[in-house]
Amino acid sequence: MDEQELPLGLGMALAQRPEAMERFALLPEAERQALIQGAHQVRSRQEMQAYVEKLLTDESAPS
Repeated sequence: MDEQELPLGLGMALAQRPEAMERFALLPEAERQALIQGAHQVRSRQEMQAYVEKLLTDESAPS
């Protein structure tokens, strides 16, 4: 898998939270890539859901 490609688990977790998907789409490219890189370290569905939830609670992300 290409390192810049959206991991399946991240894509699925974002699809379940449309507001998180919208926020992810608004991020600058470098921040999106950093989140994708971090998602490669996630090992369970629950962890991925928490990872996406963090995107919604992160005050520095665009709203």
